[in-house]
Amino acid sequence: MQKVGFIGLGRMGQPMASNLVRKGFDLTVFDVNADAVGRLVALGARKAADVAHVVAGADIVVTMLPNSAIVEKVVAGPEGVLAHAARGAIVMDMSTVNPETTDLLARLAAEKGIGFVDAPVGRLASHADRGESLFMVGGSDPDFARVTPLLNAMGTTIYHCGGAGAGTRTKIVNNYLAVTSCQLNAEALALAQRFGLDLDCTLDVLYGTTATNGQLKIAWPAKVLSGDIAPGFTIDLAHKDLTLILEAAQAAKVPMPVAAAAREAYSTARARGFGGNDFSAMADALCDTIGVEKPRLGPTSRHKP
Repeated sequence: MQKVGFIGLGRMGQPMASNLVRKGFDLTVFDVNADAVGRLVALGARKAADVAHVVAGADIVVTMLPNSAIVEKVVAGPEGVLAHAARGAIVMDMSTVNPETTDLLARLAAEKGIGFVDAPVGRLASHADRGESLFMVGGSDPDFARVTPLLNAMGTTIYHCGGAGAGTRTKIVNNYLAVTSCQLNAEALALAQRFGLDLDCTLDVLYGTTATNGQLKIAWPAKVLSGDIAPGFTIDLAHKDLTLILEAAQAAKVPMPVAAAAREAYSTARARGFGGNDFSAMADALCDTIGVEKPRLGPTSRHKP
């Protein structure tokens, strides 16, 4: 069994690391949150005092961190992962970051004889809890083969998208559609609410045409339309991802006016205090703005999950 170091035990990282421990992996963990580390230690992981300690002797080092700047510092900083990892080890970054960050880390790792895999996560925190995450993976075939047992322990669906950087770029394309779909759905349902339409009948029509989408048909009935706006993926994070998307598109010289408009809508929702809610609550934010009742499925709705 390969020795694994895991850095970053936030809302996504903690269940992912927990699933590795439960599946029998030799795991050492590190996070600035001592309570998060303690929960993993209680499951059987070893506690690391710092990055150097978590990397020492590790065959694979996993990072699951909040943003590009933190990932770059933790992996490539003077006391970072690459400064301490042994030649032949693999760094697998599972954060959602700027593609330029991924490219930089892959290049620096290669210069030190260290493998690099980018494997950002699809689906929600609730899926991570159940070990049902989806992974978009970039890396060489040999490196992909080495990390596949870890991915199988943390999720159910794995796509090898290409070489290093392909996973991050696929995540950006995926998140663009997922996040903007929420804004489109919010506008559509706010309009229906203003018109005074029956929600069940409206959904019947939308589900029966090409207007439907996964957010509206699969995610929303269990979330905002049922009154559950507890965050699986917050409006704040969706706004962050739209910023990444626009930065990556600008670097690639691809105009994305819809993404720009959607980010402004998310900015408005954050300014009105909705940032910590699930991103399906964009519907609530818009309905609140225009002063109409929030869309909710009744207790006998045929669309209740």
